[in-house]
Amino acid sequence: MKFTAQQIAGLIKGKVEGTPEAIVSKLSKIEEGIPGSISFLSNPKYTQYIYNTKASVVIVDESLELTAAVYTTLIRVPSAAAAFATLLEVYNQVKLNKKGIAKICSISESATLGNDIYVGDFAVIGENVSIGNNVKIYPQVYIGDNSVIGDNTTLFAGVKIYSETQIGKNCIIHSGTVIGSDGFRFNPESDVKKVPQIGNVIIEDDVELGANCAIDRATMGSTILRKGVKFDNMIHIAHNAEIGEGTYFAAQSLVGGSTKVGKNCMISGQVGMVGHLTIADNTSMTAQAGISKSITKPGEIYMGSPAFEISKYRKTYIHFRNLESLVQRVDKIEKQQAKS
Repeated sequence: MKFTAQQIAGLIKGKVEGTPEAIVSKLSKIEEGIPGSISFLSNPKYTQYIYNTKASVVIVDESLELTAAVYTTLIRVPSAAAAFATLLEVYNQVKLNKKGIAKICSISESATLGNDIYVGDFAVIGENVSIGNNVKIYPQVYIGDNSVIGDNTTLFAGVKIYSETQIGKNCIIHSGTVIGSDGFRFNPESDVKKVPQIGNVIIEDDVELGANCAIDRATMGSTILRKGVKFDNMIHIAHNAEIGEGTYFAAQSLVGGSTKVGKNCMISGQVGMVGHLTIADNTSMTAQAGISKSITKPGEIYMGSPAFEISKYRKTYIHFRNLESLVQRVDKIEKQQAKS
């Protein structure tokens, strides 16, 4: 789609300085600007590029003072970063505003479909599935029997949703994520070693899951992701775990079975939590922390493996760094005692 500088200025409440009729159809970094693109300048470190960028339009702060002539059309706003973020959101909405049902897909006759949905090629929607309004189902998505998908939810290409899964409104599930696969439960003392997993997964509203995540179904009951949970790529949530409202996970972290993570926690990359723990609200965990015990005090920061409270960890780490010199001192003392 093509827009004029004047149209964009109206959208972001800015003032045009240059050619109001300048046309743009794509986005670019200011240092990589090309004719027909729009960029922004908010970091002073990149100010030099405003004088030679080839972008047709650049969004800048009202306070920017020029020291030479520019050859691009400017749109001045109170905050260039905030205005460009607004523009990106609009651009994304336009780009992802797909509708219609592809000819090459499989939808069960018993499925219920909402209004204004999109179903891509080779998508499969099982029996008794309920799809809300304005749902986007990209190519090669599989939705198992008796699942529910809420309004305005997007399932990107290759997402696999097992039966009985419930997903709320305004959720985003990125490619390769699997929801509802069996929990890891085996009984080595039984002839039938695999323990059947008959529960489900419940994902509440406003949840976003990155690419290649795995959310296991419960043995009985539900594995639950509460409202507003946000996952980076490659997160594993085991059976019957519960993730509290507004909690964030960075990449490659995992939560063991039946562990309950509180609200508004911040979990860094490659954190591991064993099963059957309780994690208090507002807990933070630094990268590669290994959590083997429950955390009962809200608002603490944990570090290390096995992890403990960060101030204690830092004190302990000082001693750890000095361990070599301590060993040398002990060796020296032992040698002196052996001679005496």
